[in-house]
Amino acid sequence: MGGVTGALFKEFALTLAGSVFISGIVALTLSPMMCSKVLVPHQHPNKFEQAVERFLTRLTDRYQKMLAAVMGHRPVIVAFAVIVLVSLPVMFKFIPSELAPSEDNGVVMMMGTAPSTANLDYIQNNMNLVAKIIQAQPQAAGSLVFVGIPSSNQAFGIAPLVPWSQRDKSQKQMQELYGKEVKNIPGMALTTFQMPELPGASSGLPVQFVITTSNSFENLYKVGESVLEKVKKNPLFVYSDINLKFDSATMKIHIKRDLAGAYGITMKQIGTTLSTMMSDGYINRINLDGRSYEVIPQVERKLRANPEDLNKYYLTAADGRSIPLSSLVDITMKGEPRSLPHFNQMNSVTIGAVLAPGVAMGDAVNFFDNVAKNDLPKGYSHSFLGESRQYVTEGSALYTTFLLALAIIYLVLASQFESLKDPIVILVSVPLAISGALIALGWTHVFGLTSMNIYTQVGLITLVGLITKHGILMCEVAKEEQLNNSLSKMDAIMLAATIRLRPILMTTAAMIAGLIPLLFASGAGAAARFNIGIVIVAGLGIGTLFTLFVLPVIYTYLAEQHKPLPEFDESKPAAF
Repeated sequence: MGGVTGALFKEFALTLAGSVFISGIVALTLSPMMCSKVLVPHQHPNKFEQAVERFLTRLTDRYQKMLAAVMGHRPVIVAFAVIVLVSLPVMFKFIPSELAPSEDNGVVMMMGTAPSTANLDYIQNNMNLVAKIIQAQPQAAGSLVFVGIPSSNQAFGIAPLVPWSQRDKSQKQMQELYGKEVKNIPGMALTTFQMPELPGASSGLPVQFVITTSNSFENLYKVGESVLEKVKKNPLFVYSDINLKFDSATMKIHIKRDLAGAYGITMKQIGTTLSTMMSDGYINRINLDGRSYEVIPQVERKLRANPEDLNKYYLTAADGRSIPLSSLVDITMKGEPRSLPHFNQMNSVTIGAVLAPGVAMGDAVNFFDNVAKNDLPKGYSHSFLGESRQYVTEGSALYTTFLLALAIIYLVLASQFESLKDPIVILVSVPLAISGALIALGWTHVFGLTSMNIYTQVGLITLVGLITKHGILMCEVAKEEQLNNSLSKMDAIMLAATIRLRPILMTTAAMIAGLIPLLFASGAGAAARFNIGIVIVAGLGIGTLFTLFVLPVIYTYLAEQHKPLPEFDESKPAAF
């Protein structure tokens, strides 16, 4: 797997596989030796040991009776399992998806757009107001603003926050607070957003919807404006903008060639005069006090701010007279874009947006996909940039990985049990456990704690391996009871479930206990840890409960009927 998702999955897989491999060696070598040295027969157990044994014995007896009752209503249990299996796609769709959960990174980002006619001084004055708003909060560690980025009429701001221990408001709360205050600045349209949770996303707003075509920019602009109107009306977004606007005043200069020729003025003279007076072309460098400075010939700003200033520029005619430049040219003003953006070598327009609080990236991507499907004319295509592009390219890694994990586990179990049916029974516990994880995700999402993201996907993949262990414990004993004692599938699985109840409960309790700290994590990466922990803890807890009662029922229907192999008489010659 490639990309950021691949890096996370590879590191996780290497760590988990390495630890399981080493623990397997320890279990086969060191553990038996330690048992022989440490464990001693308990001829006189203490009161605590007696109490634990009585509890486990009563629990086993109670489970045996409940399992017998469940076996008497097998069709009901099968119907329940089918309902759980069918409900999985619905639960997946119900839980919003995003690339990574929102973390408190200790910084709030801002972006503002000024009118197209605004100069840098105008933008700087407005951003100075933004800096004052940032610094007025005690949670702010400073402020940083950039003018003319990413385009000439835009600005970018950064509000770093003091460490968590020194503030009583989270990054999310500060973002909402700053967002309300900067909206009151009338000179610019300003919004706040968070940094990308994972590296690799391009700059700009979190959601960037790109429309590409080979048609003219005028037609592309009309299509982009229609999409922008839909975005502004949708409650998923609190801010939106478009990077293609025909609102920049462009001065078209038409030279009167005949009149210029009559005065003996060449085109080169006119071009040189315009370039010298109005452009900012670099011609050389000068050394002053040990520092190098660029030499840029240009008149003062007040002498080049309006088209009428051309009346103040003069050229020398062939007879030595000074001729005003305005008499040799015709000037027309036309609204045009500041830039002509391209994407994949095609004309493009990008609609940037900021998500409303609590809205997942998956919902925004689905909205734009529906817009592209229903509203884009023929000859127009779409793509994404920024965090949204990262989500589209890497957010579906779960499904491929999940299917590969199931396929590999099935092949390994098929070779271990020498059966094609028994692994299917074991894998039945996987959707049951996943349903438990999805129930927990749906419940915690209501409080804004979780979503379907990379970390919950890692937890689901881990859950596949952990929950199948319970089925292996049961089916292995059931197989041996059929082979050695000639028991029926019903009797064999009921006996196996009773015998393996304690190991199943102990391994589940140990795994959940080890993951409990993730649920109470705080500080850097707390959201990611909680997302992993809640999936595995809920999936193991609910999945184990389902496995203890549903898997034995499925075993009676689908499992292989193992029969003892016929005895081989070594005294007789083998037949070929």
